[in-house]
Amino acid sequence: MSSLKVFLDVEACTGHGRCYSLAPAVFSSDDLGHCEILLAEPPEELRESTRRAVATCPEGALRIEETA
Repeated sequence: MSSLKVFLDVEACTGHGRCYSLAPAVFSSDDLGHCEILLAEPPEELRESTRRAVATCPEGALRIEETA
């Protein structure tokens, strides 16, 4: 089974909120509206929404590493 891990560049995040809107089980917001990762290694059923959220981050503050 492959694994997926999410990473956040906290310096790059400006709090658009797309990540936690698209994948609320994986991402949340802090008191300022910036991204917080709830599940750094989301289960299979959350991976598609996680990929979508990462892909739509305007600042590119999120990235994914996948291993086979």
